[in-house]
Amino acid sequence: MPRRPHPLQHTISAIAAGRYPEVDGGWTRVPRWRQGVDAVLAVTGRAYLALPSPPDGPSDADLDALGCNGFGGAHDPRVALAIAGTDGRCGVLDMLMAATASGAEQRLVRRDDLASHPRVRSAADVRDEVTSWGYHDKASGDVASIGRGVAGLTEIGIEAEHPGGGSRLAADVLATLPAGELVLAAVSPGNARSVLSLLRAGFRPIGSVQLITHPAGADAP
Repeated sequence: MPRRPHPLQHTISAIAAGRYPEVDGGWTRVPRWRQGVDAVLAVTGRAYLALPSPPDGPSDADLDALGCNGFGGAHDPRVALAIAGTDGRCGVLDMLMAATASGAEQRLVRRDDLASHPRVRSAADVRDEVTSWGYHDKASGDVASIGRGVAGLTEIGIEAEHPGGGSRLAADVLATLPAGELVLAAVSPGNARSVLSLLRAGFRPIGSVQLITHPAGADAP
């Protein structure tokens, strides 16, 4: 049976096309897109929190009391800690970027030998259906992961062997995926080299995202 699209897929697709939600400073609770992974997604003047309802997650009133809002408050560290509870792990705050796949040419190939690469293993911890990709030449240290990440949308991760190679690798991932497909990437804002590489490959900033992970079977704060 096909998986139902996550409610944020339409929102993210619209934002990627330049159509932002109303800038009212509000926030909305939405379902998780992956078991054990909560998320805070912020865009211009609006925020979305993917987490379970009480008692498995903090109440709206508790989050409001901590200053959660769409004007930056959703990323207040106190909000992340409230979502994490006693067992959760707060991930880093990332810039969320989006691009459209070109489907131009299959430059990358499936590389199952790269499945144990730290970049791929890290992706598999928070995304579904993660696959590892690289170039035909196994002497190359470039690696990419493709999976279902934020809101169940296609999300990639890359690691280029040489400085300056990220743009080519990111563009080659976009060329590998079906033309017109929306593709996401999350990158630390402080990693300027990676941000510039993604920009050169056609990605553009659409918001910010922070993941909070819980051990299996221990979702409640």
